[in-house]
Amino acid sequence: MNQANWIDISLTIHPEMPYWPNNPPVTIEPSQCLAHGDVCNVSKLTIGTHTGTHVDGINHFIKGGMGVDKMPLDATIGKARVIEIKDPKQIRVAEIESHDIQAGERILFKTKNSTYALNSPDFVEDFVYISTEAAYYLAEKKVRTVGVDYLSVGGYQGNVIEVHQALLGSGIWAIEGLNLSQVKPGEYELICLPIKLKNGDGGLARAILRSL
Repeated sequence: MNQANWIDISLTIHPEMPYWPNNPPVTIEPSQCLAHGDVCNVSKLTIGTHTGTHVDGINHFIKGGMGVDKMPLDATIGKARVIEIKDPKQIRVAEIESHDIQAGERILFKTKNSTYALNSPDFVEDFVYISTEAAYYLAEKKVRTVGVDYLSVGGYQGNVIEVHQALLGSGIWAIEGLNLSQVKPGEYELICLPIKLKNGDGGLARAILRSL
């Protein structure tokens, strides 16, 4: 694989990174340490399943829904389209309907989050999110996967429940926490796989894009 052709759109996991309020913070501590005379380095990691770049299981908001371990691999591997959003508050139907979104597409939304919210060391409450109407619009279009460039498809203390239920309830897979700051709008090859956590309501993922 020629690394020069790929763009890493994942967030780096570290203890100081922002996380969704009331979710577990990241802690990384040594379990074994070469510097202390152990034969190798082994770390203990404590982290929430919806930290950084991750894929939501359908069961995140849908009772009895599929966990990330059962996610079809082609949900997050294959052709994807990056759409840039100019609206500073929400991803709205009025802006995305002109992009002629088709059934089965993997759509990644690039907003000001990639250059604003992702650069903040603290959780940003006023990030750009998908409006409830746009979530139902995407569900009606029967897209395969939706990706966003902050920690949730829905807004903080806003429509987080409604948007997740609209998307996940329609079988749409959601990738959250993407860093699209170095990505131009257009078509790409996407590889994004969550860890295979049994019945996982979410799975941390490494996501990369290659221009088509």
